[in-house]
Amino acid sequence: MDAEPKISIVIPLFNEIGVFTTLIQQLDVISTKSTTSIEIVLVDDGSIDGTSLLVIDQALKDSKYQAVILSRNFGHQKAISAGLKCARASDAIMILDADLQDPPELLFDFYEKIKNGFDVVYGIRKKRKDMFLKVLSYYLFYRILKRTSYISIPIDSGDFCMMSRRVVNIINIMPEQSRFIRGLRSWVGFKQVGVEYERRQRYAGKSNYSFSKLLQLAFDGLFNFSYFPVKTMTSLGFISILTSLFYFIYVLYIKIFIGDMPSGFTATIFLIILFGGIQLISLGILGEYIMRIFFQSKERPLYIIDKMILNKEIQTINYGKCSK
Repeated sequence: MDAEPKISIVIPLFNEIGVFTTLIQQLDVISTKSTTSIEIVLVDDGSIDGTSLLVIDQALKDSKYQAVILSRNFGHQKAISAGLKCARASDAIMILDADLQDPPELLFDFYEKIKNGFDVVYGIRKKRKDMFLKVLSYYLFYRILKRTSYISIPIDSGDFCMMSRRVVNIINIMPEQSRFIRGLRSWVGFKQVGVEYERRQRYAGKSNYSFSKLLQLAFDGLFNFSYFPVKTMTSLGFISILTSLFYFIYVLYIKIFIGDMPSGFTATIFLIILFGGIQLISLGILGEYIMRIFFQSKERPLYIIDKMILNKEIQTINYGKCSK
């Protein structure tokens, strides 16, 4: 595929050997049905199960596939960022996870809205087929983020979306180390619209998003796009002051009107635990901001590309940037 494609589909992969063949089959069906030229950017994020070999083989035998092999596991959001940087489409870029929980056939509906003037078309999960605890966690997170964010981030929308070329160009120049793609695309603005769909069960294998990774993603969303952590520190400060004031009034009342003093040991332990906990929480919040500033100040690249295959040819890599 030498000509510039109209649409790029960016797919991050990490240990997806179980679903890879089915994924390619579905993508081939979609590209065959489409009257618009499509390129598919497969980004291997340091897989250790042989997925990278399948990605390379696919790109070497089919020119509509572009292979981007990262030097190690940099994380889902940075793998998406690598794909967005390498995508060559002139009109629109779609982000799709490899697990096939998001229907790739929505490409046609998404692209129709892009042609109608929208810059971002995102999927809204009206129903999730996951474990109850995971569904509940997502439900609470999106609503907390919605209420606390200083920008409007749609509820129940993940990374599954299609963006215009100009939106992707803007995201590509954003320097954030702690990436939160769904927040970045909302921050950019322009005309955006959601499309509801029912999210499927994972086709094969297990999710690579552990609880700790999901928690880190939630922290990235809250700390990067919300004043909530800082306001929490302020609120805890007021609570500690009010607690101290009320306890002082209580002790004063007992002393003046009853002539006795309450036992001090229990109250002292309670206040030590309360204020100690508040201080530790506040230090933890400050630590999250300092850590982000620290990593941002290093100015390291978001990712490093080990291999890249375009038009069935291995490309020269220069400091982790894609050759165009």
